[in-house]
Amino acid sequence: MDKRTFLKVGSIAGVGVIATPLVSTLLGCGRAPGPTESSADNSTSGFTLPELGFAFDALEPAVDQETMRIHHGKHHAGYVRKLNAALTNHPLSGQSLEAVLAALTASDTGLRNNGGGHFNHALFWKVLSPAEAHNDKADLLAERIQTSFGGHEAMLEALTKAAGTRFGSGWAWLVQDANEPDRLFVASTPNQDNPLMTGIVESDVQGRPILGIDVWEHAYYLNYQNRRTDYVTAVLSRINWKAVAGLMA
Repeated sequence: MDKRTFLKVGSIAGVGVIATPLVSTLLGCGRAPGPTESSADNSTSGFTLPELGFAFDALEPAVDQETMRIHHGKHHAGYVRKLNAALTNHPLSGQSLEAVLAALTASDTGLRNNGGGHFNHALFWKVLSPAEAHNDKADLLAERIQTSFGGHEAMLEALTKAAGTRFGSGWAWLVQDANEPDRLFVASTPNQDNPLMTGIVESDVQGRPILGIDVWEHAYYLNYQNRRTDYVTAVLSRINWKAVAGLMA
């Protein structure tokens, strides 16, 4: 099974075939508006803004209440609204979010920015937890981290470096390799690009994203100003590793 097929159908080949839901389905991203649907009312058609699952102040002091309120209710909501509008009467209407992202080229600016913005933020909310993070995680994820990085701390160091060295705005990722599902790797992308965009990002970045860290300034500037590494360290202390494990294929 090739990488593009893996990303589109969300399954892996091994001893038999293990069917795995698309990541966007697990994140509650909704579905693309169909060719005959209007994007004017996002409550009845089109991709939808997922609930946070916790209060705006639940991540304090790692992430402050006002940042969370603006980030979710304005930035993420704006990506959803503009994504649905961009898909009105578009050939990709009715497709899964993974299919939309995999079909993009560098010239598809509106879908690239807003489709990526919707998926990336939905993933970010999914893996955050009000409780302090700890190393309790599903056995398979722990095994894959050990095999891929040599241990949990080494994986955190790689994520912190990827987030801290991303120039300008972007994301740091923990990704499941599409061709070797037992292998995890860390990558980063600019702006709202992500590892599902097989027509845009380099092949060594492509895979199934299972954790994303937002390093746009709007994610941290009210509390941290230019201290991005402090923000990344704080966010990594709030990761729900069981949720991360649940996103693997």
